[in-house]
Amino acid sequence: ERKSSLTITIPEPIIMVSIRRATIEDLFAMQAANLLCLPENYQMKYYFYHILSWPQLSYVAEDVDGNIVGYVLAKMDDDTEELHGHITSLAVLRSHRKLGLATKLMQQSQKSMLETYNAIYVSLHVRKGNRVALKLYKDTLGFSIHDIEAKYYADDEDAYDMRKYLQSSSSEGKASHKKKR
Repeated sequence: ERKSSLTITIPEPIIMVSIRRATIEDLFAMQAANLLCLPENYQMKYYFYHILSWPQLSYVAEDVDGNIVGYVLAKMDDDTEELHGHITSLAVLRSHRKLGLATKLMQQSQKSMLETYNAIYVSLHVRKGNRVALKLYKDTLGFSIHDIEAKYYADDEDAYDMRKYLQSSSSEGKASHKKKR
């Protein structure tokens, strides 16, 4: 007697997440995500400083229940010749990784840096040993290594100082974006 078998394929659940600009009300959830995902943590006043100074640049990924499942915390730096944005922190909860949320959060923040502040480039620091983040920044988002910051992190790990140019840095462009002294 022959037994028949039936194979049932169960589809992956659809995870609905929206990307939106971060608000003051999101800061505690952003800090909670940071504490869950990253070894570098910030005091609440640092989140407030970002959201109050550059409200257009930080974004959250929010699930259908209103939970923050990822964020990007960003700011503008004008301490160099070229006005540029800086990614302070990026985190996505493990339960929501591999959905492209980090990419979407980064792209939205970069778009706002360019449209709102006419940023020449965006910078960030990443641990030399963080291969997953390096792949995201280099291969997916188009960043390149600008420099190495020795013992940048509290545990003395070196950081790559990475940059992505948002617009051409031609000589005319540089002249119009130089910091006024």
